[in-house]
Amino acid sequence: MNNQIALEPRTFEHYADAITESGGSITAMGSEVEALVWTDYSQPALLAKTIEENPQLRWVQLPFAGVDAFADTIAKHPSITFTSAKRSYSEPVAEHALMLCMAMGRKIPLRVREKTWGKKYADSLFDEELVIVGGGGIAQQLVELLAPMRTKVTVVRKRPDEPFEHSEFSRTAGFAELDAVLKTAKFVVLACALTDETRFLFNKKRFDLMRDDAYLVNVARGEIVIQEDLVAALESGAIAACATDVTYPEPLPDDHPMWQVENLLITPHTADTMPIVTRLFALRLRENVSAWLAGEALTGVVDPLLGY
Repeated sequence: MNNQIALEPRTFEHYADAITESGGSITAMGSEVEALVWTDYSQPALLAKTIEENPQLRWVQLPFAGVDAFADTIAKHPSITFTSAKRSYSEPVAEHALMLCMAMGRKIPLRVREKTWGKKYADSLFDEELVIVGGGGIAQQLVELLAPMRTKVTVVRKRPDEPFEHSEFSRTAGFAELDAVLKTAKFVVLACALTDETRFLFNKKRFDLMRDDAYLVNVARGEIVIQEDLVAALESGAIAACATDVTYPEPLPDDHPMWQVENLLITPHTADTMPIVTRLFALRLRENVSAWLAGEALTGVVDPLLGY
């Protein structure tokens, strides 16, 4: 196995250093190159074209945990091992989710706008019921962050029987139990991959199942939620409030109705920023380039059937 690795379509110094310091040699794409590090999530068509023109490729490293933009390409090329950055960014995204939960529970969005004393209000995460939809790295990290608060966490995941490091206050449930657990949760955090099964998973039906004093946090993908149904649920009082780091489209236009909903907090997909992503993706590159050159198992292999 040669050590030539293509880095496309943009070169970041941190990524180049990670590859070369792990024993790889960065080169232009050519007929002898079998490994490709793809850094631009916004150009799935260009990746598809690159792969079609280079049938010798055996490994492609993708830049983010979510791979929905590349799903068709992954499905068309079963001979290629695709790896994502899943679990690379779990810490900052879980931190952001926790911050959003606490901000809603203490009505921080309201207080930063107020110019009068107002009423005292606080919902605590201590000993409260919380549901995480999705059982990946973000869920794992959030369970650990919530453990000191004794938050009673239910992790709803596609494969509930697979290993998961629980705290003494958490448990796993399958997707078949989602509707039941939504009825009891004070906080609901969306941290799942975007797949055919999860697209628009949260709609009017599920908002009606939730407690009217419940809070929704979305750090997954905007398309997990039907936004029109979310706005209606917030305005009618079906749920208490929502905080989302993701929308569709992104950026959300300034005249979009979601900006006018008082009990909706929107952050601009900032759970992980470019400096954070650059640092953490470089760590994943060091790990996987070293494994690739040694013929060892890669981290973050994408299952084309699951879509993540």
